[in-house]
Amino acid sequence: MTTLRMGLSQADAQRREPRRWIGLAVLLTAIFVATLDNFIVFVAIPSIRLDLGATFSQAEFVVAGYTLTFALGLITSGRMGDRFGRRRMFLIGFAAFTVASGLCGLAPTASSLVVFRVLQGVAGAVLAPQVLALIRVTFVSPRDRATAFAWMGVAIGMGGVLGQVLGGLVVSADLLGLHWRPVFLINLPVGICALLVGPFVLDESRAAGLQRLDLTGAALSSLGLGMLLFPLIEGREAGWPAWSIAMLATSFAVLALFMTHQHRKTVRGTSPLLDTNLFRDRAFSVGLLLILLFFGTISPFILSFSYLTQIGFGLSPVMSALYFSPMAIVFVITNLSVGRFGGTDARRTLFAGAVLATGGTLLSYAACMLVPSTVFTPAYIIPGLIVLGLGQGLFMTPVMNAVLTEIPEAHTGAASGVLNTMQRVGNAMGVAILEIPFFAVLGRAQHDGVPLAQAYTSAFASVAAWLATVLIAVVLLLRLLPSRPTT
Repeated sequence: MTTLRMGLSQADAQRREPRRWIGLAVLLTAIFVATLDNFIVFVAIPSIRLDLGATFSQAEFVVAGYTLTFALGLITSGRMGDRFGRRRMFLIGFAAFTVASGLCGLAPTASSLVVFRVLQGVAGAVLAPQVLALIRVTFVSPRDRATAFAWMGVAIGMGGVLGQVLGGLVVSADLLGLHWRPVFLINLPVGICALLVGPFVLDESRAAGLQRLDLTGAALSSLGLGMLLFPLIEGREAGWPAWSIAMLATSFAVLALFMTHQHRKTVRGTSPLLDTNLFRDRAFSVGLLLILLFFGTISPFILSFSYLTQIGFGLSPVMSALYFSPMAIVFVITNLSVGRFGGTDARRTLFAGAVLATGGTLLSYAACMLVPSTVFTPAYIIPGLIVLGLGQGLFMTPVMNAVLTEIPEAHTGAASGVLNTMQRVGNAMGVAILEIPFFAVLGRAQHDGVPLAQAYTSAFASVAAWLATVLIAVVLLLRLLPSRPTT
C-alpha cells in the first residue's frame, strides 16, 4: 500500500503487523461470499422457480446474469482501483454487493431478481480484482505474501465447495419460512461486519501518474468479453443457434481491436486500460494461458460429477456435495502448506500440482472404466478426488503469485483484473466445450437403453479423459514459464 511503500520504520511495520492480517480476513471474507454466491444459487433454483413462478429462461439468468456481469467488469474495475484507490474501490464494491444481496433476498418477482443478480455481479467485479491487488502490495515479504495468497486460495476453494452444501442446508431448513431467500440474506451480516472493520485495517494504495480512465478501452473490453462469454454460457442450452456462433466469431475481432487500441495507447503513454508492456513479461503471458487452461478444467469436472451423483445415482445436492469434502479438505491443507514454501521455485511447485491434477483426473477415469457397473458407486472416484484436490492446491494459488510477482505496482490492479477474467473465461469455455462429449456419450448410451447410472458414469468418464488431455498440455506449457521464486 502507499503508506507501506513510503518507508515505514521497522517499529512502525511491526505495530502494523496484526492489522495487516485482520485486513486480510476482511479481503478474504469478500472473495469468499463473491465465490459462494456463484454456486449457492444452483441448489436454490427449483425453490425460486416455484415461489416466484420464474420461467426456465429467467431461472437461467439468475445464474448467468451474475456470472456474465462479474466477468465483464474485472479488467475495468482493476484499473479503477489503480486510478482511484484500491481500498476505496474495494469498500464501494463490497458495500454494493451487500446491498444487492439484500435486494436479491427481498426480490418480489423473478424479473426483479434477475436485475438484482446482475447488480450483484457488477459489484462482485468491482471488489474482486482489488483483493488480489491489495494482497500483492500489502504483503511484501516472500513468506507473508505466499501465506496470504494461500489463504485466498482456501477462501475461493471453500466458497465453491460450501456453496452447494450450504445452499442445500439453508433451503431445506426453510428458516423463518423464507424458503430460498436466506441464501442471499446471509450475506448481510457478513458484509456489514466486514465493512465496519475494513476502513480501520486496510490502507489505501493507488498507482502514481495515471490520467483519466480509458473509457473506449473499457467499452471495447466489455463488449468483446460479453460477446465471447454470453454464447459460451447460453449457447449449448439453446442448441448452438446461428446467433451464438456469429457472436463468438465477432468477439475475437472486437477483442483484437481492443488489444490494438491498448497497444497504441501504451506506445503513446496515454494511460491505457491494459498496459500491453505487461505481455513482455514471459511469466505473465504464459501464466495467462496456464490459468485459462487449468481453470477451464475445474467447472466441467464439478458439473459432470454433480450430474453423475444427483441424476445418475439420485443423490441429494447435499450428499453430492459431501462427496467433494475429501477433495476440499486436501485442497485446504495443501493450500496452506504451500504458504510455507515462499522461497521455492514456482515452476517446480506448479509442475507438481499439474502432474497430480492429471493423475487425479486419470484415476477418476480409471475408476469409471475398470470397476464393474454392477458394483460401481461414486465412492470409487474419491481417491481420484483426493489426488486432484492435492494437485489443485499446489497449482491454483501459486500460479497467481508467480504471475503477479514481477508486475509493477502501477499495473497491479489491471493485471489482477486480467487474471480474474482469464479464470472466468476458462470456466465458461471449459463448461461449453468439455460438456459436449458428456452429452454426446450420455445421449448415445440412453439411445442404446443403457441403465441411467451407467450412462452417466460413461459420460463423466469421457469428460475426465478430455480434462486429463488439457492438464497434460498444462504440464508441457509449464516448460515455458521462467524459473523464479513463488513470491
